[in-house]
Amino acid sequence: MIDNIKKSFSTFKPSINKCDSPSFYSVLIPLLQINNSINILFQVRSNSLKSQPGEISFPGGKFEKHDVLFEKTAIRETCEELGIDEKNIDIICPLNTFVAPFNMVIYPFLGEIKNFDCININKDEVDHIFLAPLNFFIDNEPSIYKTDVHIIPHKNFPYHLISYGQNYKFKTGTYDVLFYEYKDYVIWGITAKILKDFIDSYKKRK
Repeated sequence: MIDNIKKSFSTFKPSINKCDSPSFYSVLIPLLQINNSINILFQVRSNSLKSQPGEISFPGGKFEKHDVLFEKTAIRETCEELGIDEKNIDIICPLNTFVAPFNMVIYPFLGEIKNFDCININKDEVDHIFLAPLNFFIDNEPSIYKTDVHIIPHKNFPYHLISYGQNYKFKTGTYDVLFYEYKDYVIWGITAKILKDFIDSYKKRK
């Protein structure tokens, strides 16, 4: 009996627990080298979008089954949003997976856009793009503000199945919200968290 379990798990590769049915996304942190300076490309989302209009983000979007790999999602979405060919994208490496507290799992990738002049943004999704020097984020830490995270059970929660019923003390936590201010732009939220994780990883390897 136990041998069958050992055999069935012999090739098992651990991933992220899917118990909360998260949505999976991929984003690209696009680097461009211009006049011996490395820059990060950001996009300002179109004001006509239903989700996060006008906010700053990296190119990316939701994983589709036909993508097969999360890297393909990052490439496909970047091509669609920036209007470039995938031959213009050189993936450097995957970065740390980001698990958001609201059923989102994001797979970031670091990549180079080899020719800035080929960019022709999709105005339906992107209002405009801007570049910020990599060194700015190396030299400037983000502002960090804490928020509280609470468990609020739904009305049909089965209190009768747990100790102390409605008097049960659920654990609480905190969630850091990061803000980078570059010129007239504010880079915050998940984009700022993914950005800082990349910057911290880069500093350790310089």
